[in-house]
Amino acid sequence: MGLVALLLVLQTIASERIEVVELHTLDELGEEVTTRLWVVDDDGYQYLRVGATGSDWFTRLQVNNEFDVTRNGRRYTYTAKLRGEKSLGINALMQEKYTWGDTFFAIMTGSREGSIPVELHLAN
Repeated sequence: MGLVALLLVLQTIASERIEVVELHTLDELGEEVTTRLWVVDDDGYQYLRVGATGSDWFTRLQVNNEFDVTRNGRRYTYTAKLRGEKSLGINALMQEKYTWGDTFFAIMTGSREGSIPVELHLAN
């Protein structure tokens, strides 16, 4: 029981100690779901990252053409472009920014291999 509690505390510290954005997507009932995620910047774009096995937030993002992200207290509407070819570079930027937290989650989830960078584009 103590080990589980320790892992939960480590997970919270690892995930919240550096910049976190809020992704706002809609569920199947049209209700907003907010997910806290890491973000990096590269070549003028912001990137989220989803693991190779996917996630609920990623599924919702793909179902709806547009979604919102709140960063630094500002909320904007975006569309997404999957950039699998940038996986190694975005993984390196995530590691550089989130340091041991990124390593912690890679160990807990198996690795970052196959992760997919999600490039954010401002919606018109």
